[in-house]
Amino acid sequence: MNFVSARIITDDVAGLVGFYETATGVSAEWSTPDFAELVVGRGTLAIGSTRTVALFGAGSAHAADNHSVILEFLVDDVDVVPARVAHDVVVQQPTTMPWGNRSLLVRDPDGNLVNFFTPVTPEAVAKFAARR
Repeated sequence: MNFVSARIITDDVAGLVGFYETATGVSAEWSTPDFAELVVGRGTLAIGSTRTVALFGAGSAHAADNHSVILEFLVDDVDVVPARVAHDVVVQQPTTMPWGNRSLLVRDPDGNLVNFFTPVTPEAVAKFAARR
């Protein structure tokens, strides 16, 4: 099995895509006005309109209603990321976590939590060396 992507359902595809393009530096690949993907490293962040929800089952997903998932992006230098995201969405400035990652936590325009992190301890650097 291979985990391939995560999809966010939104009422504003263009706005959310714009946020992630700016934050990641990756351009989206648009399939339709209701669906775009950002291929970031080995994973894909898919962004779909609420109009696509009916394809999976009416009412199966709700835009801007996430309270349990944090999307995470491994970056070369987390301390330069805040300059790319609006300061009003920063939940926590870059902070070194007990497990060895320096992390910046922000909210995207729909309120989803996004963690940008850089391994900084030898153990964390070793853990993520193969994922870069």
